[in-house]
Amino acid sequence: MNLKKWLYRGGRPNRVATVLNRCSAAIHSLGVAPNYLVTLEVIGRRSGRMIRLPLVMAIVGGERYLVSMLGADVDWVRNVKAAGGCATIRHGCRERVQLEEVPIDRRGPVLKAYLKRAQSARPHIPIHKNAPLSEFEKVAAQIPVFRIVPIPASSARRT
Repeated sequence: MNLKKWLYRGGRPNRVATVLNRCSAAIHSLGVAPNYLVTLEVIGRRSGRMIRLPLVMAIVGGERYLVSMLGADVDWVRNVKAAGGCATIRHGCRERVQLEEVPIDRRGPVLKAYLKRAQSARPHIPIHKNAPLSEFEKVAAQIPVFRIVPIPASSARRT
């Protein structure tokens, strides 16, 4: 079994993955990693506490996107939806954002760009990174994609 699949067996991070995610989130937040590695901060829908998770950001047509490599049934996606899309992206600095779910018919190009950038996602998405766009469009309904919309500093709430 592939190590990356083992870390997320059953679509949830095991204890090792949880520890690694916390370390990665801290590093990404500092801004010392490449700029497409970010930390998502969102309020937990049950705990009410701030949840931090390292993610890979895809950029397509000048727009930034976050993709759930494990599908729709993961906590961060549920938390974002429960928070009405309000979240924070960190990479050296904190940026308040609104995450808007991308319609299924527009996810293909984002998924392709994401898979080229996010090597850790490749074991979880059953398509080769260089596959034709039509292959990505076939699985688009299973993989949530969120467009990152910056909230102007004047209207952003302080966290």
